[in-house]
Amino acid sequence: MLVGAHVSPAGGLYRAVERGTELGARAIQIFNQSPRAWRPTDYGSEDFERFCQAQAASDIGAVLIHAVYLVNCATDDPEIRAKSLASLTHSLRVGDAIGAHAVVVHPGSAKGGPVGPAIGRAGELFAAALAESERCPLHLENTAGAGGTLGRSFDELAALIAAGRGDGRLGLCLDSCHLLASGYEIRTPVALAAVLDDFERAVGPGRLGSLHLNDSQMPLGANRDRHANIGEGELGIDGARAFVNEPRFAELPCVLETPGPDRSGPTAEEVALVVGLIA
Repeated sequence: MLVGAHVSPAGGLYRAVERGTELGARAIQIFNQSPRAWRPTDYGSEDFERFCQAQAASDIGAVLIHAVYLVNCATDDPEIRAKSLASLTHSLRVGDAIGAHAVVVHPGSAKGGPVGPAIGRAGELFAAALAESERCPLHLENTAGAGGTLGRSFDELAALIAAGRGDGRLGLCLDSCHLLASGYEIRTPVALAAVLDDFERAVGPGRLGSLHLNDSQMPLGANRDRHANIGEGELGIDGARAFVNEPRFAELPCVLETPGPDRSGPTAEEVALVVGLIA
């Protein structure tokens, strides 16, 4: 397992590699633009070259790009839909340029409307963004299930992939906090294995591509997305240990998105803690 952390690319894309290295990370995740703004960062070939050189000289084995929070692939609002497509396409093209493992995106929200048509709209947008990029995979992240968010269940994730025409570049990212909050008991090896059996029956083989390891402030089935530092929430140290030692996760990048002690993100100590849980 490639354990790592979400880091900032502020000051230059290559700086994300430096920050990941300082944390002892083997994988990093970045936003390729401000997570709360539509305007894409105008990276050029020099930025990409410098990033690739920095990664090649490091121990970073996988890079994830997280699509911005404003993206709603399921919206029926024409303006938001157009902006979401442009932003997601830009993320995938940056992923192409830096050889990213994948772009991770929240599937979207039905915003109180019917789920079926929202899944269809999201799938159409996934397919359109993939058609406008070349190589980078797109991983749909499971959600905690608040409101009209899509991807709270394995059946919904399977439906989203089908709506995206089953594209071979469509994969899935499983978040431990979101799994617990959406009602999946994953805190023991036996429970987690049973959940993953259900996951594979629903979505089929070969779709799981990346992981987020976060503890949860909220209890099982709360349907609220509130990350906690590892060992400080409802998942607990034993749950984190079960997660990182699941055999089906062994080759995947596993990124921490925890708040950190001062809410500035995961620390080197936390990354080391997780690495130390791996048997």
